[in-house]
Amino acid sequence: LLVPGGFGDRGVEGKVFAAQYARENNIPYFGICLGSQVLAIEFARHVVGLTQANSLEFAKDTPDPVVHLMEDQKNIQRKGGTMRKGAYHCELKEGTKAHKAYQSTLISERHRHRFEFNNAYRKAFEEKGLIVSGECTELGIMEIVELKDHPFMLGSQFHPEFCSRPTKPHPLFLAFLKAMTSSVAILE
Repeated sequence: LLVPGGFGDRGVEGKVFAAQYARENNIPYFGICLGSQVLAIEFARHVVGLTQANSLEFAKDTPDPVVHLMEDQKNIQRKGGTMRKGAYHCELKEGTKAHKAYQSTLISERHRHRFEFNNAYRKAFEEKGLIVSGECTELGIMEIVELKDHPFMLGSQFHPEFCSRPTKPHPLFLAFLKAMTSSVAILE
């Protein structure tokens, strides 16, 4: 399952259900931007036990905002071109699926978003098996998360499609495709 980026709450609960289905049935899941945030919401609700977890983008009164507005976005009134955009460095944790895909510990990826993972929940996520495999240490932002004991359940806050080409697929798309073909062989 590939859950791409997007804005607004239209279809989000269906995306949360899709993430839950993928997690519970060991189906490869790749979440990009909003898809990564959906992964966090689903994991918080159904694994960590925060049943009302949500993003502040969709539920301003959620008691558990596992996805919240970036600090530098809080005082912006006119939206326009004000999102976190451009390339940022990301450090990868060795031994993770992300590290294996990139074959590197330092990458640079392009962004386009206002909301991010809420670091206040990081410890609870990690204790239950959601690994922060990529981090923008300069800003203290979680960039890639992945489920420890799953064939491929990974979310990236950045947009790998910005750097993917038909003759040179992005490393995460390639890793996702490999995981899909492996899971098909298992199902047969």
